Amino acid sequence: MTLHASGTFDIASWDGEKPYDEQGGNKLSRAHIGKTFHGDLVGTSTTEMIAVESAAGPVAYVAVEHVQGILHGREGTFVLQHSAGSEDGTSDTQWLRWQIVPTTGTGELAGLRGSGTITVGEDGSHSWTLEYTLD
Repeated sequence: MTLHASGTFDIASWDGEKPYDEQGGNKLSRAHIGKTFHGDLVGTSTTEMIAVESAAGPVAYVAVEHVQGILHGREGTFVLQHSAGSEDGTSDTQWLRWQIVPTTGTGELAGLRGSGTITVGEDGSHSWTLEYTLD
């Protein structure tokens, strides 16, 4: 049975984007991010992100996020893989998806699988959705 979860998150820490490659007007940078989750998932996470910026602005990122928390009353940890981008650097053409990395669930979240999305509000707030199953 597929379950649905949603909520918001706050950026608790952002160890600034550190450029490591700039060629042809494109810049690759890394950042370390800490988050606090609210809603159907209550917990914290740490994320390693690689971002791409072009003349149009920020246009893509990939990330791996280690989450520790309680999802619908079940406690444990799991890892999310992010894929995100924008066709022109604006929020109008933006997509932000994440996938639960199979076999990474621990504790009461062992066997967790699924995927979801992140939405950035006009005010910069972040909301999330997750569709998942538990073995």
